[in-house]
Amino acid sequence: MSRKRRSHMTHTRYAFIKAGWHADIVDQALVGFQQIIPAEDIDVFDVPGAFEMPLAAKDLAVTGKYAAIAAAALVVDGGIYRHDFVAQAVVSGLMQAGLETGVPVLSVSLTPHHFQETDHHMTIYREHFVLKGREAAEAALKIGKFKAQLKG
Repeated sequence: MSRKRRSHMTHTRYAFIKAGWHADIVDQALVGFQQIIPAEDIDVFDVPGAFEMPLAAKDLAVTGKYAAIAAAALVVDGGIYRHDFVAQAVVSGLMQAGLETGVPVLSVSLTPHHFQETDHHMTIYREHFVLKGREAAEAALKIGKFKAQLKG
């Protein structure tokens, strides 16, 4: 069987993890991701919050089913600086999951310093998450091409 025919038969899958906090905003990242990668090629997973995303990403990566994994969350400042620690742990954990498994793990995790649940901020962040979702999908496709070049 030719290489071209084999590649046509393989079906690339992507995983998308969504944190439950601020789901009305975070879900928009999936909307953007699906503007670049067809929904039928994406498996979607919900986790309670951002802190749970790194372990979920690693668990998904070790299955070998996914070309890339995107993880989306909004970690907001609740006035006690906890968000800084959570955001750092999440981003570091996502990077570690990718490094340990060899599967690209992309972060769509944002930590705004000035977020209020006003109509204005909600609109801005919903739109921003759509953009960030598209950027994550584009990155997933580009890293896939890079990895294919390495295999020659």
